[in-house]
Amino acid sequence: MFTCAGIDVSKDTLEIKLEPQGNGSTFLNNINDFPRMIAWLKLDQVSRVLLEATGGYERAAMKALQAEGFDVIRVNPCRAKSFAKAMGQQAKTDPIDARLLAQFAAVIKSPSSRITSVELDDLRALVQQRENFVQQRDDDKRRLKSATSEVVKPALQSHIEYLQTALKSINELIRQSAESLDREKISRLCSVKGIGLVTAASLMSYLPELGEVGRHQIAALAGVAPYNDDSGTHKGKRNIGGGRFAARRSLYMACWAVIRFQPEFNARYKALREKGKCAKVALVACMRVLLIRLNAMIRDGSEWKEHVV
Repeated sequence: MFTCAGIDVSKDTLEIKLEPQGNGSTFLNNINDFPRMIAWLKLDQVSRVLLEATGGYERAAMKALQAEGFDVIRVNPCRAKSFAKAMGQQAKTDPIDARLLAQFAAVIKSPSSRITSVELDDLRALVQQRENFVQQRDDDKRRLKSATSEVVKPALQSHIEYLQTALKSINELIRQSAESLDREKISRLCSVKGIGLVTAASLMSYLPELGEVGRHQIAALAGVAPYNDDSGTHKGKRNIGGGRFAARRSLYMACWAVIRFQPEFNARYKALREKGKCAKVALVACMRVLLIRLNAMIRDGSEWKEHVV
Protein backbone atom coordinates (compact mmCIF):
# COMPACT_ATOMS: atom_id res chain seq x y z
CA MET A 1 0.00 0.00 0.00
CA PHE A 2 1.28 3.46 -1.02
CA THR A 3 1.57 5.41 2.23
CA CYS A 4 2.23 9.16 2.35
CA ALA A 5 3.09 11.38 5.30
CA GLY A 6 2.39 15.05 5.79
CA ILE A 7 4.50 17.00 8.27
CA ASP A 8 3.38 20.30 9.73
CA VAL A 9 6.61 21.98 10.81
CA SER A 10 6.99 24.46 13.64
CA LYS A 11 10.02 25.72 15.51
CA ASP A 12 9.72 23.11 18.27
CA THR A 13 7.62 20.23 16.93
CA LEU A 14 6.83 18.10 13.88
CA GLU A 15 3.17 17.10 13.61
CA ILE A 16 2.81 14.06 11.32
CA LYS A 17 -0.26 12.44 9.76
CA LEU A 18 -0.39 9.43 7.43
CA GLU A 19 -2.56 8.87 4.37
CA PRO A 20 -4.63 6.75 3.93
CA GLN A 21 -4.37 5.32 7.45
CA GLY A 22 -5.13 8.63 9.14
CA ASN A 23 -3.05 7.95 12.24
CA GLY A 24 -0.42 10.42 13.38
CA SER A 25 2.16 11.38 15.94
CA THR A 26 4.15 14.35 17.18
CA PHE A 27 7.93 14.58 17.44
CA LEU A 28 10.37 17.23 18.54
CA ASN A 29 11.95 19.29 15.77
CA ASN A 30 15.32 18.30 17.13
CA ILE A 31 18.08 16.15 15.67
CA ASN A 32 17.98 13.96 18.78
CA ASP A 33 14.36 12.97 18.08
CA PHE A 34 14.76 12.37 14.35
CA PRO A 35 15.75 8.67 14.72
CA ARG A 36 12.50 7.99 16.60
CA MET A 37 10.50 9.81 13.91
CA ILE A 38 12.23 7.89 11.11
CA ALA A 39 11.67 4.55 12.85
CA TRP A 40 7.96 5.40 13.24
CA LEU A 41 7.64 6.29 9.54
CA LYS A 42 9.43 3.11 8.47
CA LEU A 43 7.14 1.03 10.67
CA ASP A 44 4.19 2.17 8.51
CA GLN A 45 6.23 1.78 5.32
CA VAL A 46 5.90 5.43 4.34
CA SER A 47 7.23 6.04 0.82
CA ARG A 48 6.61 9.77 0.34
CA VAL A 49 6.84 12.68 2.76
CA LEU A 50 5.58 16.21 2.09
CA LEU A 51 6.29 19.30 4.17
CA GLU A 52 6.11 23.06 3.75
CA ALA A 53 8.97 25.48 3.50
CA THR A 54 8.84 27.05 6.97
CA GLY A 55 11.55 29.68 7.18
CA GLY A 56 14.30 27.08 7.43
CA TYR A 57 12.83 25.17 10.38
CA GLU A 58 12.14 22.25 8.02
CA ARG A 59 15.68 21.84 6.68
CA ALA A 60 17.19 19.59 9.33
CA ALA A 61 14.24 17.18 9.29
CA MET A 62 14.18 17.15 5.49
CA LYS A 63 17.87 16.28 5.27
CA ALA A 64 17.50 13.53 7.86
CA LEU A 65 14.62 12.00 5.88
CA GLN A 66 16.47 12.27 2.57
CA ALA A 67 19.51 10.57 4.12
CA GLU A 68 17.26 7.62 5.02
CA GLY A 69 16.01 7.28 1.45
CA PHE A 70 12.54 8.81 1.80
CA ASP A 71 10.97 10.56 -1.20
CA VAL A 72 10.73 14.06 0.29
CA ILE A 73 8.85 16.94 -1.33
CA ARG A 74 9.05 20.48 0.04
CA VAL A 75 6.32 22.83 -1.22
CA ASN A 76 5.67 26.53 -1.05
CA PRO A 77 3.10 27.32 1.69
CA CYS A 78 0.93 29.04 -0.95
CA ARG A 79 0.46 25.71 -2.74
CA ALA A 80 -0.51 23.98 0.48
CA LYS A 81 -2.95 26.78 1.31
CA SER A 82 -4.51 26.55 -2.16
CA PHE A 83 -4.91 22.78 -1.74
CA ALA A 84 -6.66 23.27 1.60
CA LYS A 85 -8.99 25.82 0.01
CA ALA A 86 -9.76 23.44 -2.86
CA MET A 87 -10.60 20.71 -0.34
CA GLY A 88 -13.00 23.08 1.43
CA GLN A 89 -11.04 23.00 4.68
CA GLN A 90 -11.65 26.13 6.74
CA ALA A 91 -10.37 25.15 10.19
CA LYS A 92 -6.65 25.28 10.85
CA THR A 93 -4.74 23.34 13.51
CA ASP A 94 -1.42 21.51 13.35
CA PRO A 95 -3.06 18.04 13.04
CA ILE A 96 -5.47 19.30 10.36
CA ASP A 97 -2.61 20.89 8.40
CA ALA A 98 -0.56 17.68 8.65
CA ARG A 99 -3.52 15.61 7.40
CA LEU A 100 -4.03 17.94 4.43
CA LEU A 101 -0.32 17.77 3.59
CA ALA A 102 -0.52 13.97 3.65
CA GLN A 103 -3.50 14.08 1.26
CA PHE A 104 -1.57 16.53 -0.93
CA ALA A 105 1.41 14.15 -0.98
CA ALA A 106 -0.82 11.37 -2.34
CA VAL A 107 -1.83 13.36 -5.45
CA ILE A 108 1.03 15.78 -6.12
CA LYS A 109 3.12 15.24 -9.26
CA SER A 110 6.11 17.36 -8.25
CA PRO A 111 9.55 15.71 -8.26
CA SER A 112 11.39 15.06 -5.03
CA SER A 113 13.25 17.99 -3.51
CA ARG A 114 16.92 18.10 -4.44
CA ILE A 115 19.41 16.67 -1.98
CA THR A 116 21.89 19.48 -1.35
CA SER A 117 25.52 19.19 -0.34
CA VAL A 118 27.13 20.84 2.68
CA GLU A 119 29.09 23.09 0.31
CA LEU A 120 25.91 24.28 -1.41
CA ASP A 121 24.21 24.91 1.93
CA ASP A 122 27.21 26.97 3.07
CA LEU A 123 27.22 29.04 -0.13
CA ARG A 124 23.50 29.74 0.12
CA ALA A 125 23.84 30.76 3.78
CA LEU A 126 26.64 33.20 2.88
CA VAL A 127 24.65 34.68 -0.01
CA GLN A 128 21.59 35.12 2.20
CA GLN A 129 23.67 36.71 4.98
CA ARG A 130 25.16 39.13 2.46
CA GLU A 131 21.64 40.09 1.39
CA ASN A 132 20.80 40.76 5.05
CA PHE A 133 23.88 42.97 5.45
CA VAL A 134 23.01 44.93 2.30
CA GLN A 135 19.44 45.42 3.50
CA GLN A 136 20.61 46.64 6.92
CA ARG A 137 23.16 49.00 5.35
CA ASP A 138 20.63 50.51 2.94
CA ASP A 139 18.05 50.88 5.73
CA ASP A 140 20.57 52.73 7.89
CA LYS A 141 21.53 54.99 4.98
CA ARG A 142 17.89 56.01 4.65
CA ARG A 143 17.62 56.52 8.39
CA LEU A 144 20.76 58.67 8.35
CA LYS A 145 19.29 60.95 5.68
CA SER A 146 16.08 61.49 7.63
CA ALA A 147 17.62 61.62 11.12
CA THR A 148 17.05 64.93 12.90
CA SER A 149 18.91 64.15 16.12
CA GLU A 150 22.66 64.74 16.04
CA VAL A 151 23.03 62.18 18.84
CA VAL A 152 21.83 59.34 16.59
CA LYS A 153 23.79 60.16 13.42
CA PRO A 154 27.23 58.99 14.65
CA ALA A 155 25.78 55.62 15.70
CA LEU A 156 24.14 55.15 12.32
CA GLN A 157 27.31 56.14 10.46
CA SER A 158 29.38 53.77 12.59
CA HIS A 159 27.02 50.89 11.86
CA ILE A 160 27.10 51.64 8.12
CA GLU A 161 30.90 51.56 8.14
CA TYR A 162 30.85 48.29 10.08
CA LEU A 163 28.49 46.74 7.53
CA GLN A 164 30.67 47.93 4.64
CA THR A 165 33.63 46.13 6.22
CA ALA A 166 31.52 43.05 6.87
CA LEU A 167 30.41 43.00 3.22
CA LYS A 168 34.02 42.98 2.02
CA SER A 169 34.75 40.03 4.29
CA ILE A 170 31.67 38.06 3.29
CA ASN A 171 32.35 38.68 -0.41
CA GLU A 172 35.69 36.92 0.01
CA LEU A 173 34.01 34.06 1.87
CA ILE A 174 31.47 33.75 -0.95
CA ARG A 175 34.28 33.57 -3.52
CA GLN A 176 36.06 30.83 -1.56
CA SER A 177 32.83 28.88 -0.98
CA ALA A 178 31.76 29.12 -4.64
CA GLU A 179 35.16 27.94 -5.86
CA SER A 180 35.09 25.08 -3.38
CA LEU A 181 31.66 24.05 -4.66
CA ASP A 182 32.38 24.31 -8.40
CA ARG A 183 35.36 26.35 -9.57
CA GLU A 184 34.62 25.82 -13.27
CA LYS A 185 30.97 26.92 -13.03
CA ILE A 186 31.73 30.09 -11.07
CA SER A 187 34.52 30.94 -13.53
CA ARG A 188 32.27 30.49 -16.57
CA LEU A 189 29.46 32.56 -15.08
CA CYS A 190 31.82 35.38 -14.09
CA SER A 191 33.23 35.44 -17.63
CA VAL A 192 29.94 36.91 -18.89
CA LYS A 193 30.01 40.71 -19.08
CA GLY A 194 27.52 42.05 -16.57
CA ILE A 195 27.63 39.05 -14.23
CA GLY A 196 29.84 39.41 -11.18
CA LEU A 197 30.80 37.16 -8.31
CA VAL A 198 27.69 37.81 -6.19
CA THR A 199 25.26 37.19 -9.07
CA ALA A 200 27.10 34.04 -10.12
CA ALA A 201 27.13 32.73 -6.54
CA SER A 202 23.43 33.58 -6.15
CA LEU A 203 22.54 31.64 -9.31
CA MET A 204 24.62 28.69 -8.12
CA SER A 205 22.95 28.63 -4.71
CA TYR A 206 19.36 29.42 -5.74
CA LEU A 207 19.42 27.50 -9.07
CA PRO A 208 21.68 24.50 -8.50
CA GLU A 209 19.90 22.86 -11.47
CA LEU A 210 21.60 25.35 -13.82
CA GLY A 211 23.20 23.35 -16.62
CA GLU A 212 21.39 20.13 -15.66
CA VAL A 213 17.87 20.73 -17.05
CA GLY A 214 16.30 21.93 -20.30
CA ARG A 215 15.55 25.49 -21.35
CA HIS A 216 11.86 25.37 -20.45
CA GLN A 217 12.45 23.88 -17.02
CA ILE A 218 15.19 26.32 -16.01
CA ALA A 219 12.97 29.25 -17.06
CA ALA A 220 10.10 27.84 -15.00
CA LEU A 221 12.34 27.28 -11.96
CA ALA A 222 13.41 30.93 -12.04
CA GLY A 223 9.85 32.11 -12.63
CA VAL A 224 10.51 33.79 -15.99
CA ALA A 225 8.51 31.36 -18.15
CA PRO A 226 5.37 32.92 -19.66
CA TYR A 227 2.11 31.02 -19.11
CA ASN A 228 -1.00 31.16 -21.27
CA ASP A 229 -4.26 32.64 -19.99
CA ASP A 230 -6.73 31.38 -22.61
CA SER A 231 -10.27 30.14 -22.23
CA GLY A 232 -12.60 29.45 -25.15
CA THR A 233 -12.38 32.39 -27.51
CA HIS A 234 -10.64 34.53 -24.89
CA LYS A 235 -6.91 34.98 -25.51
CA GLY A 236 -5.40 36.61 -22.46
CA LYS A 237 -1.95 38.04 -21.99
CA ARG A 238 0.75 35.58 -21.05
CA ASN A 239 2.23 36.19 -17.62
CA ILE A 240 5.10 34.84 -15.59
CA GLY A 241 4.38 33.29 -12.22
CA GLY A 242 5.76 31.05 -9.50
CA GLY A 243 9.39 30.05 -9.53
CA ARG A 244 12.10 31.04 -7.08
CA PHE A 245 11.90 34.70 -6.17
CA ALA A 246 15.49 34.90 -4.89
CA ALA A 247 16.87 33.55 -8.17
CA ARG A 248 14.65 35.86 -10.21
CA ARG A 249 15.71 38.88 -8.16
CA SER A 250 19.41 38.13 -8.72
CA LEU A 251 18.80 37.65 -12.44
CA TYR A 252 16.76 40.87 -12.61
CA MET A 253 19.59 43.05 -11.32
CA ALA A 254 22.22 41.27 -13.41
CA CYS A 255 20.22 41.61 -16.62
CA TRP A 256 20.29 45.42 -16.42
CA ALA A 257 24.10 45.24 -16.39
CA VAL A 258 24.12 42.73 -19.27
CA ILE A 259 21.86 45.03 -21.32
CA ARG A 260 24.25 47.87 -20.61
CA PHE A 261 27.48 46.06 -21.49
CA GLN A 262 26.41 43.66 -24.25
CA PRO A 263 25.23 45.19 -27.57
CA GLU A 264 23.16 42.11 -28.46
CA PHE A 265 20.99 42.37 -25.33
CA ASN A 266 20.88 46.15 -25.58
CA ALA A 267 19.50 45.84 -29.10
CA ARG A 268 17.04 43.15 -28.04
CA TYR A 269 15.73 45.29 -25.18
CA LYS A 270 15.39 48.40 -27.39
CA ALA A 271 13.61 46.43 -30.13
CA LEU A 272 11.03 45.19 -27.65
CA ARG A 273 10.49 48.69 -26.28
CA GLU A 274 10.02 50.03 -29.81
CA LYS A 275 7.33 47.39 -30.38
CA GLY A 276 5.41 48.91 -27.48
CA LYS A 277 6.38 46.50 -24.74
CA CYS A 278 6.65 48.06 -21.30
CA ALA A 279 10.07 48.16 -19.62
CA LYS A 280 9.49 45.23 -17.29
CA VAL A 281 8.07 42.99 -20.02
CA ALA A 282 11.10 43.73 -22.21
CA LEU A 283 13.45 43.11 -19.31
CA VAL A 284 11.85 39.77 -18.36
CA ALA A 285 12.15 38.65 -21.99
CA CYS A 286 15.87 39.47 -21.86
CA MET A 287 16.18 37.71 -18.50
CA ARG A 288 14.69 34.56 -20.00
CA VAL A 289 17.08 34.59 -22.96
CA LEU A 290 20.04 35.28 -20.68
CA LEU A 291 19.15 32.43 -18.34
CA ILE A 292 18.60 29.95 -21.19
CA ARG A 293 21.97 30.83 -22.71
CA LEU A 294 23.72 30.57 -19.34
CA ASN A 295 22.09 27.19 -18.85
CA ALA A 296 23.31 25.99 -22.26
CA MET A 297 26.80 27.34 -21.61
CA ILE A 298 27.11 25.46 -18.30
CA ARG A 299 25.52 22.32 -19.72
CA ASP A 300 27.83 22.17 -22.75
CA GLY A 301 30.94 23.42 -20.95
CA SER A 302 31.38 26.06 -23.63
CA GLU A 303 32.49 29.69 -23.55
CA TRP A 304 30.08 32.62 -23.61
CA LYS A 305 29.66 33.95 -27.14
CA GLU A 306 28.61 37.54 -27.76
CA HIS A 307 26.50 37.62 -30.90
CA VAL A 308 27.26 40.41 -33.33
CA VAL A 309 24.34 42.79 -33.81
